[in-house]
Amino acid sequence: MAKPSLDEVKRADLVGRLMTARRAVRDAKKAADPEAEATAHRAVDEVKQALGERGPVWWDDGSPDLNRHMVKNTLYADWYAKLARSDHGGL
Repeated sequence: MAKPSLDEVKRADLVGRLMTARRAVRDAKKAADPEAEATAHRAVDEVKQALGERGPVWWDDGSPDLNRHMVKNTLYADWYAKLARSDHGGL
């Protein structure tokens, strides 16, 4: 989730830059160009940090940072297991 404090214009700009960077990753892989791919991955990371999807947490309510954790290894494990068994299926 992007930082809620980002205004819509800034968020839209960053999302556009993210899509451009992801296309650059795809194109570099297709061209088998490891240097271009590394550059593109760095661009993806920079934009994701600017969006608040990576890097320091942007919330201040005391909730833990569970990014990069499998849900089964978090305090949401029971909720997720029930959700996966429900009629609605998993996420």
